[in-house]
Amino acid sequence: MTKPSSLPLSVRSIEWVRANHGAWLVNTVEHYWYSWTAPAPGGPTLKALPAVGVSGRAHAAKPRKRVVPSYRPARIAPVLHPALPGEGIWQATGQTVGGIPPVLVTTYRPDPTYPRVVAYVAWIDHTRTQTALYPGRYEPPGASPRGPMEIPPGQRSRLLATFNSGFTYNDGHGGFAVDGQTVKPLQDGEGTVVAYRDGRVDVVTWHGGQNLPRWLVFARQNLPLIVDAGRPSPQLNDPNAFWGFTLGNAVRVWRSGIGVDRHGNLIYAAADLQTASSLAQLFVHAGAVRAMELDINPEWPSFITYSSPGGRDPIKLVPNYQQSTTRYLVPDDRDFFAVYARRAGLTGYVPFR
Repeated sequence: MTKPSSLPLSVRSIEWVRANHGAWLVNTVEHYWYSWTAPAPGGPTLKALPAVGVSGRAHAAKPRKRVVPSYRPARIAPVLHPALPGEGIWQATGQTVGGIPPVLVTTYRPDPTYPRVVAYVAWIDHTRTQTALYPGRYEPPGASPRGPMEIPPGQRSRLLATFNSGFTYNDGHGGFAVDGQTVKPLQDGEGTVVAYRDGRVDVVTWHGGQNLPRWLVFARQNLPLIVDAGRPSPQLNDPNAFWGFTLGNAVRVWRSGIGVDRHGNLIYAAADLQTASSLAQLFVHAGAVRAMELDINPEWPSFITYSSPGGRDPIKLVPNYQQSTTRYLVPDDRDFFAVYARRAGLTGYVPFR
């Protein structure tokens, strides 16, 4: 409790109980609390969606050369009608790479049963970005080197976005590896975010055992995939299955996840009042062909964009009041992902400085 921490006292107290043989108690209380306080289905819909992105404002210098056309995702089709202004329409986040915004964000209402729920979605162009994975102050346990536990100052000039990782190791038991170093052994059958030496990133089911292949830059595991081959996993209907040991598959709570579209671009999404199954449906509707759950509960989902170079002008996509916009610009307790503008020769490893 007295150790340095990025968490407020209230959250730190709960996490201390969970980590010191009280996980069963915290899990039980959370299960009943979220079940009892879940809002009833139906009710009035929203009249407007939260504003996201910067709507065409770009801080990066305009390119001197002709901009090469690139793939841009289609609008996320509205689920509820009539659609609200801007619903499902992708917005720029302030910086460009080669004259084109590499990170886009949007919101939409994913569930007619809960018409006031908003999904917060981000799309990351894999051809113009480099994704990195960093250990936090305490997660994963035993990381060596642990690194800066924040965005390295030497990389902030090209920082575009940051987002949360998965469960703590005690809850998820997933593998973790960076730059050829295994922190926690990789497990076959687990959903895994992987990065390749050429800069590509993917979300896959891991079948490589514990030996790290030469092409691997990083791997972060967190339970089996919730979406595969463009469809929700059939195991989502199994009450004894895997997603969310802390709350169970069917408890409606804040959940986040990461997926990949058919062009190899990343999709991040987070929303309140989600089950594992509804999160999978959200990803399928947003265009993911594979997806895995990341962290859950209202304290943890974070997706932050930086509309000016150097980590300046941070903007929260996910409205998490328990986390600051400067999360990941200072040491954080948990591991996290960073999205950088791609530079030639820098895609083959995770820069710790």
